Amino acid sequence: MTSKLSLATLDQVKATASVPSYSRDDLSAGIVHFGVGNFHRAHQAIYLDDLFNTGADHDWAIIGAGVLPSDTVMREKLAAQDFLTTVVEQDNNRTGARVTAPMIDILKIGDTAATIGTLADPKIRIVSMTITEGGYFIDASGTFNPQHPAIAEDGKNPASPKTVFGLIVAGLKARKDKGIQPFTVMSCDNIPHNGKVTKNAVVGLAALSDPSFANWISENVSFPNSMVDRITPATGERERDIARDDFGIDDNWPVFCEEFKQWVMEDNFPAGRPALETVGVQFVPEVAPYEHMKIRILNGGHAAIAYPAALLDIHFVHEAMEHPLIRAFLAKLEKEEIIPIIPPVPDTDLNEYFDLIERRFLNPKIGDTIPRLAQDGSNRQPKFILPSTADRLEKGDDIVGLSLVSALWCRYFHGTSDSGAKIAFNDASAERLQAAAIKAKDDPTAFLALDDIFGEVAKSELFRKRFAHALKTLWEKGTAETLELYLQNKLVS
Repeated sequence: MTSKLSLATLDQVKATASVPSYSRDDLSAGIVHFGVGNFHRAHQAIYLDDLFNTGADHDWAIIGAGVLPSDTVMREKLAAQDFLTTVVEQDNNRTGARVTAPMIDILKIGDTAATIGTLADPKIRIVSMTITEGGYFIDASGTFNPQHPAIAEDGKNPASPKTVFGLIVAGLKARKDKGIQPFTVMSCDNIPHNGKVTKNAVVGLAALSDPSFANWISENVSFPNSMVDRITPATGERERDIARDDFGIDDNWPVFCEEFKQWVMEDNFPAGRPALETVGVQFVPEVAPYEHMKIRILNGGHAAIAYPAALLDIHFVHEAMEHPLIRAFLAKLEKEEIIPIIPPVPDTDLNEYFDLIERRFLNPKIGDTIPRLAQDGSNRQPKFILPSTADRLEKGDDIVGLSLVSALWCRYFHGTSDSGAKIAFNDASAERLQAAAIKAKDDPTAFLALDDIFGEVAKSELFRKRFAHALKTLWEKGTAETLELYLQNKLVS
């Protein structure tokens, strides 16, 4: 029997999935979260669900918020099932489902007054976000861009903001005017120094309309850095079918994820925080070593395998890892060029960490896809790949493998795989990337001229030489043979 997910059907659902031991009536909001996507519901919401199931901290429930059209769709889907979510955790050896209930509402998208009013509520002590790497209005160097049209517009109209950061600034202003302690702003996105990046965006936007208030934010609002980790693919019919057929749950938007999860945070919450350390969150004095490791090895690894897999018409991540050339390419790249330049991480062996990443990428149940890894490269390459390139160049080390990653990305954006199949892009900069990639077939420097992406790296003569040779080889010999040459240490001009 299939049950439509709702509070009223939890007794039926618990036959096939674990359900909350706490009552929704006992919860009150302490967090507003922007970006109620799959990752948030598989990560932050899971930790809170675990905590609430212990009977503790029921005054830290979540109210969702957003600014995008997709947020409206999510609100409608989740409101229809009382903001419950089915989370299916899939490891190589087990699969299990749970229903989570830490979210009690999602604010109506576009209702600026209601959103600011909620942010000004003294019960809200944390404002968190998962708005993707591209949502922070930063350039290739990680610097906040106040000239971005959306930011400039909010700077001119601070009382009617349209961006997440504009709403946060307005909420903080309302609290200051009422004498209410500011909330902590907590980024949960895969960005190096995400707390600092978030602070730069909030303070930078506030400065456009009120420099003195911007200074107040800088001095009084906390922006802790954090590292988040859990592989969470997009939801499609496959996932809805599994939730219904295997677990008897009719969920409008179930979330599928791996069993592994990690969250490392600075303990800097002046307005208070839930006791997340009791459910596995690591609070540390300095997050940077952990985020550096994760972004370079895991996110960099995803970015490295995405484009050769796409060019070889591979759809699933585990299938890419089962391809001997791609798996060997990733291992050589990580062990020879990425891991050696990562500073030590407390109580962590980096080679063992990479072994864990390999096992996670090989998980066939997760159903993660190459199109998901390949999307938004214009934001991901400057954060996950090019910093490693820059660090090696600064040390005087070679970058054959990292240059090949960039060349594979360029080849991908020409628009067809090695077999001639058309590639569907998912990148806000797709048009200009493809135009540059088409020119780069004859003039490789055309792709490297994308200054907002490549920045100073493109000025390196060695990088330009390695990139040009890798791209030329990809066109002449194809992806598989180019990977072979790299593995044989023969991809050098």
